[in-house]
Amino acid sequence: MDADRKTLILTGASRGIGHATVKRFSDAGWRIITCSREDIPPECQRDPRWTDHITVDLTDPRSTAQFIEQAGALLDGGPLNALVNNAAVSPKTPFQERLGCLNAEIADWRQVFELNLFAPLALARGFAAALHKGRGAIVNITSIAGHAIHPFAGSAYSTSKAALSALTRELAAEFAELGVRVNAVAPGEIETEMVGPEYDALIPRIPLHRMGQPGDVAATVYYLCSEDASYVTGTEIFVTGGQHLL
Repeated sequence: MDADRKTLILTGASRGIGHATVKRFSDAGWRIITCSREDIPPECQRDPRWTDHITVDLTDPRSTAQFIEQAGALLDGGPLNALVNNAAVSPKTPFQERLGCLNAEIADWRQVFELNLFAPLALARGFAAALHKGRGAIVNITSIAGHAIHPFAGSAYSTSKAALSALTRELAAEFAELGVRVNAVAPGEIETEMVGPEYDALIPRIPLHRMGQPGDVAATVYYLCSEDASYVTGTEIFVTGGQHLL
C-alpha cells in the first residue's frame, strides 16, 4: 500500500449514511476497511479503494474483538487515520411503534447499548495504538434523538445516543494525549431507506423545511477527519437543518 495513503475504518457500511460516507472518503482517495452485519449489496459498486469488508455482529463482544483483530491484521502495523462509529440499531415493535421505557424488554436495551455504545468504546480502545500512529480522528455518529424526545426513536436508542455523546467528550479528553481527535456528528431527519412516510409530518419542524441527505452527514464526517479540523476535538456537530434549535 502507498505509505502516504490514508486509511479509514467504518462500521455499518452497507446502507444510508455509512454507504455515503464510504463514497466520500473513497472519492478523496482513502483506503477503506468496513464492516456490517450483512455483506455489501451489489448496488454499492465498490471501487478498488474500498479494499476490505468484514461481516461482523457488533452486538456480540466476542465478534467485536475478532473484528478488531482482523482489521488490525489488515493494517499490518501501519497507521489508522480515521475510525467512524456509524453502526447502530433502533428496534421497533412489530407494528413499527416506538419502544419506550415500559414496553421494551431489558434484553433489548442491553443489545442496543452493546452496539450503540459499547462497540464504539471497544473499537476506540482496540485501535488506539494505530490511531496514535496515524495522528488520526474518531467520529461517533450520535443523533438528535440523544438530545430531545423523538416521536419515532425508542428510549433505548435515544439514551444510548446520549451516552455516546458523553463518551465522545470523555474519549476526546483521554485520546488527546495520543494526538487523536474525537468528535461526533448528530444527524436529524436524514432521507434513507430506513425513513418511512410517517417522517413527512416532521418536516414542518425543520427550519430548512426538508430532510437531509446522507451526503450531508458524510461531508461533515469527512471534515472532522481532515486537516481542516486539526484543532477540533470534543465537539458534536448537529446536521439537522436547524431542527435541534426548536
